[in-house]
Amino acid sequence: MPQRTEYFHFQSVTTRWHDNDVYGHVNNVTYYSFFDTAVNTYLIETGGLDIHEGEVVGFVVSSACDYFASIAFPDRIEVGLRVGKLGNSSVQYELAVFKEGEEEACAAGRFVHVFVDRASNRPVAIPDRLRAALEPLVA
Repeated sequence: MPQRTEYFHFQSVTTRWHDNDVYGHVNNVTYYSFFDTAVNTYLIETGGLDIHEGEVVGFVVSSACDYFASIAFPDRIEVGLRVGKLGNSSVQYELAVFKEGEEEACAAGRFVHVFVDRASNRPVAIPDRLRAALEPLVA
């Protein structure tokens, strides 16, 4: 099970009432939203990604998640983030969901962004400012 010490950046995320499913825990699909929130918040705040007007956007091309323990509203969670692979136009993020203050992950996942030119949808090199933000997270 992934441990908190294996991740380099943490993003607090608030669970919401409607995240719970009929079984009384956060539904599996919601974890992908947590991952997206953590990564994109980091890219916007640290890497300067302009999601509205920027020439470059990140497309998710692959994703997966493994589950170890349940979370439920109103749990407070933190998403741990690290980079497993940093390529020319793509990055593989490795993420884990932790209950606030806990050392063992409730879930761990990964996804790959390919950065593309907004106009052509063709892959481009990761912009320097984004690369500089991602490099400290490389595992």
